[in-house]
This record gives sequence, structure tokens and C-alpha cells, in this order.
Amino acid sequence: MSDFSYPEVGATREPGPLPSGYTHLRHRTRLGDGAAAFVAAAEAVLTWRMHRAAGVGLTAEAERAAPGVRVRVVLGLGPLGVTAPCAVVWTVEEPSRAGFGYGTLRGHPECGEESFLVELADDASVWFTVTAFSRPARWYTRAAGPLVPLFQRLYARRCGQVLRRLAAAAGQGRGLNG
Repeated sequence: MSDFSYPEVGATREPGPLPSGYTHLRHRTRLGDGAAAFVAAAEAVLTWRMHRAAGVGLTAEAERAAPGVRVRVVLGLGPLGVTAPCAVVWTVEEPSRAGFGYGTLRGHPECGEESFLVELADDASVWFTVTAFSRPARWYTRAAGPLVPLFQRLYARRCGQVLRRLAAAAGQGRGLNG
């Protein structure tokens, strides 16, 4: 897809160094323990439920993350809302790993990629990791300076809190709607 606003498409898929010239983010949250917590968290990530439950306006071309699916994230309200177009770059759905990465499209206020990955460790602990690299693409994100990375860290933390709650609900038999 040629509409991506950065050249390093897919760089969040594998662990390791992120591209230089960007602000980097890695945030990891323990969600709980066991297969039920893993399945609930993975499903919440892959079906956009995590984003919506975290308070972000989101519309997607599909009900589930898949490569090529376009997503519009709206941050803020009314005339102060900022629309951020993205497209899913990669997905993974394995017995102990599930998630996706999406990249910024032209018109996004930032330039880069972000991934959301849920993992079931060998000791049955469940972890959620947000990995991102980005830099300003608009005058107002450049003007915001260090506030943008701060917002990204707060959002990653909020996503982890939401997933922890959903995973705990699944462990108590309430499923994703608990």
C-alpha cells in the first residue's frame, strides 16, 4: 500500500531495534494469568474493543484487524477532534501471541507505526505490549513538542488498564461484556 507516510512499514512486527529518527515507545503491562485472560485480551485487541473501551473514537473497514484494513482514529471531541487515518500492516494470531500493528497514512498528524501485542508466557502470565515509533507530520504536532510522546505513553497505559479489566472479567466468567 503506497499511502503509508513512512518507509519502515512493518518495523514493529519483530522485537529488536526500532528505526532511528523517531521517538520510540515500548510499554508493557501484566494483564493476569491463564488462557481465559489471554483469549479475552487477544479478542479485545483484534476486534478494536480495547481502543473503543479506552475512549477513542474508531471506525474500521472490518470488524477484525487484518492486513490492509483501514482505520480512522478520532482523538478529541467536536471541532477539536483530530482524525488519524491508519492501515493495519500485520497481524498475528497464534496460541500464545495475538495482535496487530498499524501504520500512519497520509493525513495522519504523526508519521510512524504502532503495535498492540498480547502474549501468554510459559508461566501462564499474560502480557500486553505497545511498541511504537513516530515523529510529527503536521505543524501542530511539531508545536506540541514533548506533549505528544507523553500522550502516547498515557494512552498505552490506558490500553493496558482496559485490557487488564477485560481479562479479569473473563477470569471471573463474565466474558468480554463484563
